Amino acid sequence: MAIPAWEAEVAVTAPRRQDGEGELLAALRRGEAKAFERLLRAHNRLLFRAARGIVKDDAEAQDVVQETWLRAFLSLGSFRGDASLATWLVRIAIHQALGRQRSLGRRAAWCGSGPDLENDMPHADDPARSDGHTPEDEAWRGELRRRLEDAIDLLPPIYRCVFILRAVQGLSVEETAAALDVTLDVVRTRYLRARGMLRGRLDDLADLPLSAAHDFRGQRCEDMVSDVLASLHALGIIRHR
Repeated sequence: MAIPAWEAEVAVTAPRRQDGEGELLAALRRGEAKAFERLLRAHNRLLFRAARGIVKDDAEAQDVVQETWLRAFLSLGSFRGDASLATWLVRIAIHQALGRQRSLGRRAAWCGSGPDLENDMPHADDPARSDGHTPEDEAWRGELRRRLEDAIDLLPPIYRCVFILRAVQGLSVEETAAALDVTLDVVRTRYLRARGMLRGRLDDLADLPLSAAHDFRGQRCEDMVSDVLASLHALGIIRHR
């Protein structure tokens, strides 16, 4: 499936495929259920965060992820392996999210640039501090997480998507550029501007790592796996248990 490049920017070379990806791809093409489940569990959170970088609603992002999986698996024969499976899937998720925005009349800005803000925010990749385990600690962390997500949601999509992939998901500059099909300089510029826009908003949230934002684990992940596998069975894509 061809995913258009945005802003006619030159794509960079995608990261090398992970070990065992060739075997996984072969199993997917044979229709093995365990291979589909393995891929779903490995990349559900990445795709949710990629979609959440465009849309500002968790339920809508989950719909995008489900559409992404079905679109990807229906188009599996067109995957040539020029990029990693993760990169290919994120590109589809971004494309689906932007398409959904357009269909709803919410045109997401995906070009242009904001003010050239300086970066004096604490580094987004600082290690997480020790976690609390009491109910009070969990409630406190939940409130901090909501405030963190609200702050990130204030970013325009052009910057929010890069920030989530880089600072929240922890992708490298190269991986983010490959996933978004833009240059390394574009990723660096947008990431710095995103951090500049968040300057001051995250100062009192330092006790919570950025990796806690827009997580996708537990029951939501399990429900996604079950729903997608059921759809793949119904479509006849899964042929072997």
